[in-house]
Amino acid sequence: MNAQKCLEILRKIKDVSFATVDEKGLPQVRIVDVMIVEDEKLYFCTARGKDFYKQLLNDHHVAISAMNEKYQMVRLSGIAEKLEDQTYWIDRIFEENPSMNDVYPGDSRYILEAFSIKDGEIEFFDLLKKPIVRENFGIGEWKVKQTGFEITKDCIQCGKCEKICPQQCIRGYEINQTHCLHCGLCKEECPAGAIKKRGE
Repeated sequence: MNAQKCLEILRKIKDVSFATVDEKGLPQVRIVDVMIVEDEKLYFCTARGKDFYKQLLNDHHVAISAMNEKYQMVRLSGIAEKLEDQTYWIDRIFEENPSMNDVYPGDSRYILEAFSIKDGEIEFFDLLKKPIVRENFGIGEWKVKQTGFEITKDCIQCGKCEKICPQQCIRGYEINQTHCLHCGLCKEECPAGAIKKRGE
């Protein structure tokens, strides 16, 4: 798996959840179509009269989440930027998504504005694999942050974490991050307090 393939999963699903925050800092979520994916960038559009449009202009952060029929989840958090040359992008979106012509016939399409996400972080989560698979990728200038848990030098090697891990991803007092659920059971049950969140 890589960043582009994750974005292609979102494009194939097409109708995905987009989350923003409103002027009061409250979360807002809606279903939006992924219109184009190429070169590790995702493109979408919205109408200027919508609250979604206003929220994108006020705070460019956006989070996207979707799951396909194979129980593969993709989550993208990043920065949405309004594109230049709007006429070109709206026409291209309509060319690649012809059903849009029924929703916005003729020149009414130009009430829409096109945005792209070129900087962000993607999390891929495959629930059907045994053990589960979790991977993170950065796109553009985004730096991927460390997530999950790690076993510190305070470990007394009692083996309790290895026994209770739901995905059996702890071996030799190391956590295999690719298969970790991030549930925190190992941290809660560690008698030595030797497990901590990564990046803290």
